Amino acid sequence: MTATPGLGTPELASADLLRSVFRKHAAGVAVVTAQGEHPVGFTATSLNSVAAEPPLISFGVGTSSSSWPVLSEAGHVGVHILGEHQEELAATFARSGADRFAPPTAWRTGPEGVPVLDGVLAWLVCRVVARVPAGDHRILIAQAVVGDPAGPGRPLLYHQGRFNALRD
Repeated sequence: MTATPGLGTPELASADLLRSVFRKHAAGVAVVTAQGEHPVGFTATSLNSVAAEPPLISFGVGTSSSSWPVLSEAGHVGVHILGEHQEELAATFARSGADRFAPPTAWRTGPEGVPVLDGVLAWLVCRVVARVPAGDHRILIAQAVVGDPAGPGRPLLYHQGRFNALRD
């Protein structure tokens, strides 16, 4: 491989290269929840809008995640868009071994029995329609059933390995 003028030397694709490239990509921060024997949830930056008709979303989840056993069977999931004031909530749901639903996390049982977090910018309860194998992850595709976009504030972002806020 040769260097491109003005750019660095290209690298062969690897997990480290992918991580390095995506650290440059700012992503919105969401928390995905589901109800099993106990509620589960995790912080996701892989949330995408897939289609408007029908209203579909997707996100990735690692099969080694503590949430995967519940998500592998869940009929419905909660998807929560976090605000810039919710960095600690994002960190709690990203932390391995944390009791994510203990105080100070404020939540309630929502439609379809899905845990719904309080104080978020927006939330959806979605019916899972597909689980697509993708390496050591699964891509879940889910159809929005009900939600609320009316939370106040601005979105929390993830960039360069840190939570950030939008700047004007």
